[in-house]
Amino acid sequence: VQLQASGGGLVQAGGSLRLSCAASGSISSIYSMAWYRQAPGKQRELVALINSGGLIRYADSVKGRFTISRDNAKNMVYLQMNSLKSEDTAVYYCNRFPSGLWGQGTQVTVSS
Repeated sequence: VQLQASGGGLVQAGGSLRLSCAASGSISSIYSMAWYRQAPGKQRELVALINSGGLIRYADSVKGRFTISRDNAKNMVYLQMNSLKSEDTAVYYCNRFPSGLWGQGTQVTVSS
């Protein structure tokens, strides 16, 4: 299953974006899906994950601001990002958890 992230862009601090992840096949059998991000000069980090049982986890840095969701019927995973900060600037990727092959990410730039 290939995963394609989209929905990134340039937004002012305090603004919102909704990222979408489209899968080329069914994600129903993928227990955990996740969003990751990689800022310039930093390692890729896990931002949020959601599993088929409804378990959701967030990185401490995004708790209360980001919401992950999945729609198995549409083979989509979403990341609603609110109250964005400059430190959220990164390339965002969706992938299974633990991660598999990486697809193309989407750039999120937050201006202060």
